[in-house]
Amino acid sequence: MTNGVLEQNSLAGLLPDELSKLLVKILSRPLPDFRAAQICRWINSGANDFSEMNNLPLVLREELDEKCRIFSSNVSKKIADNDGTIKLQITLNDNEKIEAVILADNKERKTACISTQAGCPLSCAFCHTGTLGFKRNLLAGEITEQILHLKKTDPGISHIVIMGMGEPLLNIEELRKALKYFTDKEGMGISKKRITISTAGIINGIIDLADNGPKVRLALSLVSARQSIRETLMPIAKNNTLPLLKECLEYYQKKQKQRITLEIVLLKGINLCEEEASAIADFAGSLDVLINLIPFNPISHTDFITPSNNDIMQFAKTLEKKKLNVSHRLGKGCSIAGSCGQLGS
Repeated sequence: MTNGVLEQNSLAGLLPDELSKLLVKILSRPLPDFRAAQICRWINSGANDFSEMNNLPLVLREELDEKCRIFSSNVSKKIADNDGTIKLQITLNDNEKIEAVILADNKERKTACISTQAGCPLSCAFCHTGTLGFKRNLLAGEITEQILHLKKTDPGISHIVIMGMGEPLLNIEELRKALKYFTDKEGMGISKKRITISTAGIINGIIDLADNGPKVRLALSLVSARQSIRETLMPIAKNNTLPLLKECLEYYQKKQKQRITLEIVLLKGINLCEEEASAIADFAGSLDVLINLIPFNPISHTDFITPSNNDIMQFAKTLEKKKLNVSHRLGKGCSIAGSCGQLGS
């Protein structure tokens, strides 16, 4: 898999020590350490250009303006749903396009949903992004810039979910660099407890996270706990089988010692039956998990049907009778194709 190329002298997403090293190369001289920290704070606070950084000497601002850019990407489209969801289309330096979303829940918590790849190689049957094909992995700076663009729209973002376009664990090294920026006190200082990585089930990536961290929250897009059904819906399941996946989740939980979320995209007539509920209970048996039920969000290329609220509540009760902890994700952003499985529309 290939990575894109950031604008050579773009500064967004760099911690102060990284900024210092880059600026030495760009300016051919060192700056006092505090200058890099000042620039980093200005970028995090939403500065659009160097002229706004009024605690930097004018000569330095002019030099930075001549030789650097703050961002390597730009917001090419912004749309909003009446439910408070906001979606940005972001154009990268090589003209590839990705999407990032702000979701507001009933507690008025603002969550940023961001992407790790342009397109996606997995071709899950219920997801539009997979129909785009895989373009490339994002660099760490391109991942962090999404949050910076979103913060200009809503500075109240408190949580991050990495479940936008692409499979995060197929780009784990660049994602790990971005996570350092998100969580470092000199970066955004967001608690690791407020960051979730959602994976379709990349076994090697889960083991890597277990061994090397960071200790953020993990969600698995399970969809079905029946191997034949899961393979039909998610081709990646053919090699990342349910027995191997459960084994690696047990390993992850032993190392990281935190609850895992199992996400079930609900497809009427496919995975709301008693047989499915029993399979989920068997899969979850030795794990500490939360089952998150996600109604299918309509996309153009499939005949899948979104279940009714009554169907969902009945399935939730069936799971709860099997001693499982169950939550139900409210649909947000459907009218702007900003919900789970719709990005890239």
